[in-house]
Amino acid sequence: MADKGNDPAAIWQTMIGEMEKGFNSFANQAMASPEFSKAMNQVGGATAGAQKQLGELMEKYLLAMNLPSRAQMVGMAERLQSIEGQLNEIKALLHQVHHNSLSPESGLGTPRPPRTKRPPSEGEQK
Repeated sequence: MADKGNDPAAIWQTMIGEMEKGFNSFANQAMASPEFSKAMNQVGGATAGAQKQLGELMEKYLLAMNLPSRAQMVGMAERLQSIEGQLNEIKALLHQVHHNSLSPESGLGTPRPPRTKRPPSEGEQK
């Protein structure tokens, strides 16, 4: 094996490690300055303003194309979930009523005897 002092991979790792330490030190000093904070606040404000304008522009574009916006789609999804919930409640109530109507106490659930007389076919007389 090669000596650590002559190993290119070890030299490369050492060089990258030193560069990383230097970059971290520089970045920490830059972020500690009030100018950096001010610049970041300005960039954040500009980004928020641009995002708001883009949202308004998309809203107008979708309206012109006769397509629903994200807010309208969210509203429809919420209404659909509400309708599905109400349907599930109605379904549960119908199952409960059906189950109660088949109970022996009600008398409605007693089975009828089988038919013994078949209905006449078309060619037969009644």
